[in-house]
Amino acid sequence: MDNLSRQMAGGGFAAAGGGSARDYGGGITFSVVVTSLMAASCGLIFGYDSGVTDTVLPCYLSVHDSSLITGGVTQMESFLSKFFPEVLRGMKSARRDAYCKYDNQWLTAFSSSLFIAGTLSSLVASRVARAVGRQAIMLLGGAMFLTGSIINAAAVNIAMLIIGRMLLGFGLGFTLQSAPVYLSETAPARWRGAFTSAYNAFVVIGILSATITNYFTNRIPGWGWRVSLGLAAVPGTIIVAGSLFIPDTPSSLVLRGHHDRARAALQRIRGAGADVDDELKDIVRAVDEARQNEAGAFRRLFSRRYRHCLAVGLGIPVFYEFTGMIVISIFSPVLFRTVGFNSQKAILGSVINSMTNLASTLLSTSVMDRTGRRPLFIVGGVGMMLCEVAISWIMADHLGKHQGVTMPRSYATGVLVLICLCTFSFGLSWAPLRWVVPSEIYPVEVRSAGQALSISVALCLSFVELQVFIALLCAMKYGVFLFYAGWLLTMTIFVAAFLPETKGMPIEAMRSVWERHWYWKRFVNDGDHHDGRVVADEGTD
Repeated sequence: MDNLSRQMAGGGFAAAGGGSARDYGGGITFSVVVTSLMAASCGLIFGYDSGVTDTVLPCYLSVHDSSLITGGVTQMESFLSKFFPEVLRGMKSARRDAYCKYDNQWLTAFSSSLFIAGTLSSLVASRVARAVGRQAIMLLGGAMFLTGSIINAAAVNIAMLIIGRMLLGFGLGFTLQSAPVYLSETAPARWRGAFTSAYNAFVVIGILSATITNYFTNRIPGWGWRVSLGLAAVPGTIIVAGSLFIPDTPSSLVLRGHHDRARAALQRIRGAGADVDDELKDIVRAVDEARQNEAGAFRRLFSRRYRHCLAVGLGIPVFYEFTGMIVISIFSPVLFRTVGFNSQKAILGSVINSMTNLASTLLSTSVMDRTGRRPLFIVGGVGMMLCEVAISWIMADHLGKHQGVTMPRSYATGVLVLICLCTFSFGLSWAPLRWVVPSEIYPVEVRSAGQALSISVALCLSFVELQVFIALLCAMKYGVFLFYAGWLLTMTIFVAAFLPETKGMPIEAMRSVWERHWYWKRFVNDGDHHDGRVVADEGTD
């Protein structure tokens, strides 16, 4: 282990009074890698659930072919005939508009109800985390997800499905709130981006696993959907088992008064031979300063002192929902069918997209702490915008002008290439950075509350988007790509103007980043003058 530590040593930093940073000389150890992988694996449950339920549209590709090809259980005929027969009948009689094949909200509401449960539980998890720690929150989240997956697999009526989905949502909210923050507080500062973005890599692995699972279970008549839903217990079990063997973060332990355990946890992840005294002292100092401002964490987030954190911490998840990846996921299987895939093999389009996303995510993980966050955001945003404009132009000229879904093979192939490029740009930028940036920008006194608010806003927007997207697509047709391209331009400008670079900066010293920013420095410095009055006026949460 010591040899591995020396070979992989990458350095680490922490706050040292006044928001400055200093090198502790630590590095990447076997222990911190294993610990972080266990925490990052929480992304499996998010990814697997997203892939296995597949809340996007089922696509029918010809009048005589009623196979459901996007692969989720919500598109399996055996599942629909048992729980939603009226939806199945309505889908089979739907008009053949290439953009308006599916406009029933009931099944979409069932699928997206998970996001409402996740929104509520992420807010609760923030308060619970301050009392029991982040490791315990991940354990509870994994246990709830495991229980929900078992109930869903055994469901005999809609009530059981709803109960199972609610438990899945509660588990999802708990793990989303805790895992990214756990990673940012545990990782060496120099490699924090890579460690935190590992969460997104596991999300993509979960989606890919679910897509492959659905490819095979879709062939099982009658009960294939039970296998798909039941296998969600596998990532749930991994989370529960893994959480039992990892320590809580040093910051969380110090915040709850367990200094000896914090030292032991820090020693474990930094290596047996590492000198952790300086780092522990800075963590204790940061927590002590935070305790002076700990009261009313949620209300404090909306004060001037934290306006910069709130703007970026909420801006990132809000903009994420407008990247347009939902429309990309819908049209990719249609186009795979257009270029010659049959209805069963068209699901491979989702597999290819997931593999492209995973490859770009791994690339992003490897370069993020060298290039920084801002360049990846900007390059990825511009790449996605150009791809979506080009896709809109091709679809305007060549899709849906005749009966059914038709497009010349050469143009369909071009759109498939553009979809893969768009997915690659997404995996390089917004997909991993959505988790990295919000988890590292909040000071410790509002970190749990800030992360909870970011996650709850993201889940709530996901629910809304899934409810309105069907009507939006039907009304705007190919123009929906231009709609999202416009948002990509807006969010890229926002990143270029208002997001400071955080690579290599210790999480306890993040204040100095904001103090140097051309715009946000006025809120950080002015907030200090008002902070005493704010604390006096606020109660506890």
